Amino acid sequence: MLAKIPELPQGQFIDTDKFIYCLEAVDDIETDEVSEAQKKLEELALQYGVASIYKTCDTIEGLESSLNALILDDHHFKDYEIIYLVFKGEANTICLNDYYYSLQEIAEIFEGRLDGKILHFSNAKILDLDEEEAQYFLDITGAKGVSGYGNECNGITSSNLDIAFFNLFKEDENMLDVVEELHQKYYEICKLLDFRLYY
Repeated sequence: MLAKIPELPQGQFIDTDKFIYCLEAVDDIETDEVSEAQKKLEELALQYGVASIYKTCDTIEGLESSLNALILDDHHFKDYEIIYLVFKGEANTICLNDYYYSLQEIAEIFEGRLDGKILHFSNAKILDLDEEEAQYFLDITGAKGVSGYGNECNGITSSNLDIAFFNLFKEDENMLDVVEELHQKYYEICKLLDFRLYY
């Protein structure tokens, strides 16, 4: 079941110089199943002109090589403002192929390489960091912020709210203004899912 979020107004286009890079954890990358995240990103592109790249990974090596390919090989990397991660996991871990990796380990893999990016986690995983964990991640990676949700609402995915969040970056690059606007427009669902931002 999808959380009911008001439809985004038509015709509000993002500057297509900005992209979203989505990485989704799957059991097997050979599977050709179209995920909900993929469908939502297609919707975002078709309705609002927000371009994205979608990739899957099933191991920590796959995560590392996908992000390395983005950072090292994609000349548009500076245009990717948001890295959208659809992973299962606990408060400060992600789960890949039944193995748990702490965000501290992830930070060390991408040391200094996520400069100015916002990492946004879907509510497939709870994001619950203490101040020290959040600061460590931001300091080590250079990321501008880490956002996600404190509540895993069974049966409700955050994908509609994720898309609304990405779309709000169309006119405003100030992360804090965007988060404030998101809460104003979608207060109930932000509260229900406990949207949070560490910066």
